[in-house]
Amino acid sequence: MVGKEVARRRTFAIISHPDAGKTTLTEKLLLFAGAIHIAGSVKARKATRHATSDWMEIEKQRGISVASSVMQIEYGDCVINLLDTPGHQDFSEDTYRVLTAVDAALMVIDAANGVEAQTLRLLDVCRARNTPILTFVNKMDREVREPLDLLDEIERALHMAAVPFTWPVGMGRGFRGVFDLRRNRMRVFRPGSDRLDDGDEIIDGLDNPEITLRFGNNAVNVRQEIELIRGASPAFSQAAFLAGMQTPVFFGSAINNFGVREVLDALVDLAPPPGSRAALQREVQPDEPKVSGVVFKIQANMNPAHRDRIAFVRICSGRFVRGMNLKIVRNDKDIRTNGVVSFLSQRRDLLDTAYPGDIIGIPNHGTLQLGDTLTEGERLQFTGLPFFAPEIFQAVEIADPMRSKQLKLGLAQLGEEGAIQVFRPHASSTLLLGAVGVLQFEVVAHRLKHEYGVEARLVPSKFQLARWVTAEDPRELKRFIDINAHRIAYDVVDAPAFLAAFGAELSVAEESWKSIRFHRMREHAGLVFQTHEMSG
Repeated sequence: MVGKEVARRRTFAIISHPDAGKTTLTEKLLLFAGAIHIAGSVKARKATRHATSDWMEIEKQRGISVASSVMQIEYGDCVINLLDTPGHQDFSEDTYRVLTAVDAALMVIDAANGVEAQTLRLLDVCRARNTPILTFVNKMDREVREPLDLLDEIERALHMAAVPFTWPVGMGRGFRGVFDLRRNRMRVFRPGSDRLDDGDEIIDGLDNPEITLRFGNNAVNVRQEIELIRGASPAFSQAAFLAGMQTPVFFGSAINNFGVREVLDALVDLAPPPGSRAALQREVQPDEPKVSGVVFKIQANMNPAHRDRIAFVRICSGRFVRGMNLKIVRNDKDIRTNGVVSFLSQRRDLLDTAYPGDIIGIPNHGTLQLGDTLTEGERLQFTGLPFFAPEIFQAVEIADPMRSKQLKLGLAQLGEEGAIQVFRPHASSTLLLGAVGVLQFEVVAHRLKHEYGVEARLVPSKFQLARWVTAEDPRELKRFIDINAHRIAYDVVDAPAFLAAFGAELSVAEESWKSIRFHRMREHAGLVFQTHEMSG
């Protein structure tokens, strides 16, 4: 039973540079799967509709995605778990954690801009995990770059072969449709809308006289280009795709509902079902009878009226049933699952069962942390959920001291999400916030005000970098902390970090303290547990 359900699952993330059309494509995938009947536009910021996957107030105001969204839909005989990630580079850490929970990625590229900086960073993450990648080249209804140039750039940037599955006929005002190279037919372009229209016109066969009637003198060029592509492109290999050596490429216009169906069909046909997951103790197979899962994301205040916190859990093995008892391996505490939900962005439904690959939401009040492993009793710890040392620090000042309790609550909850890192200085009461990007501070200030009723002022800190510190000998670690008390702060799980105002300061500390290890990254499975053992 579990094996059959695993085979039906496809769990993937959509990644892109900002403004490539990722959230719009997400909307249209939901539309074609029948999950929604009208798509919101991320550009219509003053309208009453917003993208289904953008639920946070600041996202609706600015028309950007700054939090990951989870959506489960059914398409054909498959259950698709779709994760929409933040496009903005300042939120790459959240995106990285989301990518640890998926089995494939759909990369969206703006046809006018090609492969951009943030896309490259995300691709590095995918390559490190050998995550299979499908590519959608968006905005072909605009004046864009030549498809052959884009294909060449994709190959150079991804260091993998690009295999076109569809090919655009024209671009901009001359965009006429896409030719499906696998099915040998053309879908004729007609500007779409926010509703689904199944009346697409299909022309079968490259030699069909209808193509000549439609395109006149351009028909010869169309046929030559498609024949060239067919001859020059490598044959698609499922094994090479799954190994991250090939990427199928699709062209279209998400805003016009065009080329989306082909992508959705390919995700079902090509993307792998959930596979085994590495734990410190052993490899966990998805069809094992016992349930296991990992918390890869925590979101506070998805429903501001209830001040709730949802832990997003990727089911890794077994058949989950609502109400079953699960154990948090980190502290051996049991957690009840009566209120577990599935998602369509901000819409939540109680779920009864879930299988490997599914993403479930467990409401809790701080019991669960990022990276926690849940099992039916076995002591497992899934690996690979990282926290990166912040690159920017700001101190928090509160306008109304009477709201200090709300400030601490808000920062504690936002810190648990991993959206920002909260540090408690060893020798000071002023909390420090650490982030990878400046926009994270803006989002935190906005959320403190609107979700916790706290007017906070964030001011630059003298510290510019951080390293978590550990040592073989706990006494040596304590001596280091005591001597460097003015540069030590503790994060949300009380792991000590050394803060420096500039690089040379860190270099001196590393040279002077050979017994101390300085870490750019802490992983929940390793460094944090070790640090707790050291401190007591």
